[in-house]
Amino acid sequence: MLFLLLTLREPGVRVIYLSTEPVDPEIVEYYLGFLDDPESARSRLHMVDLGGGRDVEPLTRAVLERPDVIARLRELTGPDAWLVPFVVSEDEQRLSQALSIPIYGPPLHLAGLGSKTGARVAGEAAGVPMARGFADLWSLPEVEQAARALAPANRLMVKLNDGYSGLGNALVSTLAGVPLTESPTSFSSAEETWASFAEKISQRGAVVEEFIEERPLHSPSALARITPGGRWDIVATHDQVLGGPNSDVYLGCTFPARDEYRAVVTQSAAAISRVLAERGVIGLFGMDFFATRSGDGYRALLCEINLRIGGTTHPFGAALLTTGGSYDAATGTLVAEGRRKYYTATDNCSSSWLRGRTPGDVVRLLDALGLGFDRTRRTGNVLHLMGAIPRYGKVGFTSIGDSREEASELHEATVKALSG
Repeated sequence: MLFLLLTLREPGVRVIYLSTEPVDPEIVEYYLGFLDDPESARSRLHMVDLGGGRDVEPLTRAVLERPDVIARLRELTGPDAWLVPFVVSEDEQRLSQALSIPIYGPPLHLAGLGSKTGARVAGEAAGVPMARGFADLWSLPEVEQAARALAPANRLMVKLNDGYSGLGNALVSTLAGVPLTESPTSFSSAEETWASFAEKISQRGAVVEEFIEERPLHSPSALARITPGGRWDIVATHDQVLGGPNSDVYLGCTFPARDEYRAVVTQSAAAISRVLAERGVIGLFGMDFFATRSGDGYRALLCEINLRIGGTTHPFGAALLTTGGSYDAATGTLVAEGRRKYYTATDNCSSSWLRGRTPGDVVRLLDALGLGFDRTRRTGNVLHLMGAIPRYGKVGFTSIGDSREEASELHEATVKALSG
């Protein structure tokens, strides 16, 4: 979420950034260094933290237990402020009420539209293609019955309603007359078993869908926003980089989605956004698709809707705000000073070399190797997840270039440099 500090480039913007632990000052200075007037930006930035030591408790819930912090936030916010959380829950709704400011995010009563069941409901209303499947399943027997109805599918995907980044999925190879629990199954989470998965189905609900066997199979996504009043637009498309045992765990993305199916993905995303806007959704959200060949072109099948800030939000925000570009809806590209911009991003660059380093160490290394950000060309790397460097040896970054090839080569060189 620290990419939002880059919005301080606009002189009328103030940012109040709330965190459990203090944010390393080197990280704050790193982001302010992208701006033309960092001193002015610093005067309009307020970093508010809880002092650390509460990693287990959700941040917003901890804030609600601190009258002193709420009082401080009331002093800092004004009538034109918005609460911008990563995801909206009852806690964020209570904080919004306590501060008398609106949430830039979906109303809580519409949160179900961001579940796997809700995605199928919205997709059906929008008239977009989806894999054959059944939604709103709340027990293993219901999942078994739905699986039998999808015969003769060779493989099925069972997905928990609130799974994210591909976690919460089970890929099942169906065998005639054999229960799902006895069929060959690959869970996206290594700790999962059918016993634990069945319990989660009863608590959170699930969908079951036919596994898409067609090849080539691509996994594009679309990023959209809906503003108060119901105006919507598509702000970006991406190709997701997936991994894990079932190749369904989000690792990163490339921008923009491939030319061959970018238009059809945008078209389907627009139909879904219209439905969500009519139902009262507000905020940034993502939609994941499968893209498969259809005749001479491609078709886009809706996979899921994420009514929250997701894995593609911060790379796009970072690229948009550091390059000063704008999204060209007609071509689905980001254009800065007349040049199209491309990027490759990851949330999962990990190495033993990174562990114990400081964010400043990493910034200085990349700058020394010519892998930092070039403000003249508006290309290079923008780092994120920098707070995870010392303890976890993990960092994310967005590699921006003037071509797909340049972005990819920069990305590979950066991974190599950070691997020690």
